[in-house]
Amino acid sequence: MALVKEKKKEVIQTYKLHSDDTGSPEVQIALLTERINKLEEHFKSHKKDRHSRRGLLKMVGQRRKFLNYLERKGENRYKTLIQKLGLRK
Repeated sequence: MALVKEKKKEVIQTYKLHSDDTGSPEVQIALLTERINKLEEHFKSHKKDRHSRRGLLKMVGQRRKFLNYLERKGENRYKTLIQKLGLRK
């Protein structure tokens, strides 16, 4: 369940740090968050889809690792990103 090209470009435009940025932790976290949100919608109608749920859990773990890395490297960047994405309350 990949993101549509236009949606992916939109997310990259929103979270990029410089003009050629596609791989910074902020962009990768934002893309993972979009994919996770899309899968959550999928599970509302397909409750017994265990194979996709495993993929979802892997993505959540990967996003957690990126967030831990970003928190260690730049606490201000971490705080602004989680506030933008609405990950913490």
